[in-house]
Amino acid sequence: MSQPNSPSASYSTPGATAADDAAWFASEVHRHDSQLKSYLRGSFPAMRDVDDVVQESYLRVWRARAGQPIRSVRAFLFTVARRLALDALRHRRGAPVVSVPDLTAVPVIADGATAAEAACTEEEIALLAEALDALPPRCREIVILRKFQHRPQKEVSRMLGISEATVQEQVYRGLRRMEKILLRRGVIRPWQHE
Repeated sequence: MSQPNSPSASYSTPGATAADDAAWFASEVHRHDSQLKSYLRGSFPAMRDVDDVVQESYLRVWRARAGQPIRSVRAFLFTVARRLALDALRHRRGAPVVSVPDLTAVPVIADGATAAEAACTEEEIALLAEALDALPPRCREIVILRKFQHRPQKEVSRMLGISEATVQEQVYRGLRRMEKILLRRGVIRPWQHE
């Protein structure tokens, strides 16, 4: 009997039986189901259809395995899911078209970001999220608490059961790592971080 969440056997590995494929899927892919859903819900709270992203991720992992062995299934699965989630959120952000009978009645605000500036800002935010996602989990948690949620160092120390010096060191290391990633991606220029 096939796994309830496993993709169809049409993408099986050459030479493997359906039972082998189902066993591989259960032991290497499906065992990450709850972690993957938690990751997606935590990283993309605006996403409503986490299960759809998970199912599509499973299918893509299954298809990729049919072509060649996957060295790190968990890493591959989470990368695929993150990219699918980002794509889903980008598509969802599209503005609805509303018909207006009299265009002179539409209020126009001259001050504000142009479409190009808004797109640039959106891309920079996505790159910042990617840099944050590249941090080790504990470091990421500390950076989020200190720099994004603006929690005091003492509170973070107490919450996580670590010293204030460790909090400070992790924030410093995390920000340096993120800075290097953003420099490589061209989000910040070398002279901007001096």
